[in-house]
Amino acid sequence: MEESKTSSNATSSFTAVIPAAGIGSRMQSDVPKQYLKILDSTIIEHTIERLIQHPRIDQIVVALHPDDAVFNTLPIAKNDWLTCVVGGNNRCDSVLNGLQICQSEWVLVHDAARPCVRLADIEKLLALANTGTGGILARKATDTMKRALPQRETVDKTEDRNSLWHALTPQFFPTVQLRDALNACAQGGLTVTDEASAIEQTGGTVTLVEGAIDNIKVTLPLDLALAEFYLTQQSKEQ
Repeated sequence: MEESKTSSNATSSFTAVIPAAGIGSRMQSDVPKQYLKILDSTIIEHTIERLIQHPRIDQIVVALHPDDAVFNTLPIAKNDWLTCVVGGNNRCDSVLNGLQICQSEWVLVHDAARPCVRLADIEKLLALANTGTGGILARKATDTMKRALPQRETVDKTEDRNSLWHALTPQFFPTVQLRDALNACAQGGLTVTDEASAIEQTGGTVTLVEGAIDNIKVTLPLDLALAEFYLTQQSKEQ
């Protein structure tokens, strides 16, 4: 991995924020899931390397748990295009902390545990900067979707999947708009599950950009093998 990275056109470069302050309890591991290894590198290293490979991303900000003792031991942490900030109690706090040092007019927010995102999908997302409206990578729902009753044991009704999408990352918005939306939701006590939900709840528009099916989030132990398979297949395509 290169030790420095500069952009020849500052007006077309972007910052990526990676919230990585969680502990990943569903992975049943003694370490946060971003530090589990796939193909001899940690998940977060794969993720960072994938993002910085895009020629229009020239800064990455990683929000870490205040007690994180692992990240700075990774070789990738030494690059001058990477900055660490202290994360918060939840995702939106971590993202807000990262936004404080963003130098680009637009920002991508990407899950630390999505190492398989394709550069072509990132490029489609970045094209939204020309429209003035941000958006997210997403996948159309293909399975029959059921809404459960509150106790989650029986079906309430079947939802029309034609209007349903699975939200992915990166999510890409003007930096000031996203910062203001996250702050407004925090002050209003509104639930924010991703960056798009903050934009939605403050009256903004979110464009859906269809992404590849292999942009998975490593959440459960079985996902490690699937991510390894996808990364291996992608390397053969290059």
